[in-house]
Amino acid sequence: MAKKDKKVLPPSGAGLVRYFDEETRGPKLTPEQVVIMTLVLAALCIALRYSYS
Repeated sequence: MAKKDKKVLPPSGAGLVRYFDEETRGPKLTPEQVVIMTLVLAALCIALRYSYS
């Protein structure tokens, strides 16, 4: 029986790019900030919709 070499790791990800490891330009937003901005935009749209009737 052949000995297993413990230094060899199995391939992980099958060559897929791990996007969360890459740094990107642009603002860093938390999920809470995105939800708040969405609610503010929705309220603004509703206010504008009913302000012209």
